[in-house]
Amino acid sequence: MNALATRPLGRSGVTVTALSFGAAGLGNLYAPITDAQAATAVDRAWRAGIRYFDTAPHYGLGLSERRLGEALRGRDRSSYVISTKVGRLLEPVDEVRGDDLAEGGFAVPATHRRIWDFSADGVRRSIEASLGRLGTDRVDVVFLHDPDHHGEQAFREGYPALEKLRSEGVVGAIGAGMNQAEMLTRFVRDTDVDAVLCAGRYTLLDHTALAELLPAATQRGASIVIGGVFNSGLLADPKPGARFDYTEAPPKLLERARALRALAERHGTTLRAAALAFPFGHPAVAGVLVGIHTPEQVDDAAAQFASDVPADFWREARERGLLPSEVPVPVPVPSDVRGAGGVRGADGVRGEGRPCRP
Repeated sequence: MNALATRPLGRSGVTVTALSFGAAGLGNLYAPITDAQAATAVDRAWRAGIRYFDTAPHYGLGLSERRLGEALRGRDRSSYVISTKVGRLLEPVDEVRGDDLAEGGFAVPATHRRIWDFSADGVRRSIEASLGRLGTDRVDVVFLHDPDHHGEQAFREGYPALEKLRSEGVVGAIGAGMNQAEMLTRFVRDTDVDAVLCAGRYTLLDHTALAELLPAATQRGASIVIGGVFNSGLLADPKPGARFDYTEAPPKLLERARALRALAERHGTTLRAAALAFPFGHPAVAGVLVGIHTPEQVDDAAAQFASDVPADFWREARERGLLPSEVPVPVPVPSDVRGAGGVRGADGVRGEGRPCRP
């Protein structure tokens, strides 16, 4: 696949590159990096053709936004897309005590506390603060961030505020970003979101989003950005102790991931390449978001993304039960191995999804 290829987010007019830069690592996720390292990673992503960068106030208590804004400064603002998120306001503390690792997972001084707020006022205040940290006059995409336990306020107040900001031209596209598919499905069905960011629920190992979210997005004309394609690391390196969904992977999932890796290598590709390619079997998917904070990670993501994953890999994965027959894959597979009744896409029509190359 070509990282430079762009796809629209719903009917918003905002287009994103199929491979995008997840900037949580720029906020010192789990371990610190320097400003120079952050800038180098963004520069390397730019050279690789990546033009969509996702961040949030939550990431490093604003550090990710500040570093991303600084690294992009001086570039033509119309040539790239930034998404950020709302739902957590950052409130300065009177006295800094320790770091944020225990509370938020970021190796930064605990200079602020996060306040959950999906009110209309909270949304506007959050975006205004993000604009300041990013050093820009607009953000292209805004997601309601993890409203799992604040759903009613997010639907009643937060979403209408985003819709108003979109109508005013303050933001280009709006949606929600979560680690679950159920509430995202409600956003797609009950509101006019342009896109949702679904993390970890549509991967080689987890097809939860295929049941309702992806068909709903197809029906409503909304787009899906897939995050967490490596399921917290299990699909990047399935070794003992590898994580799935932020905790140690269960033995059966580890065994399945290792079988997929062996199969990929036998077909001349890698598990990482297959994991990056997999979501594009569904037509609602606009792109994949990969967490990056080093130049080496950029290079690897771009190389894996550009790799061809042979049809024979997908065929044998189905034959061996490593992928269910109803899950669409990115390239055509001969009909004699589709299983009983053939493969049905998200709209109920038999088919194999769109080709992997945009």
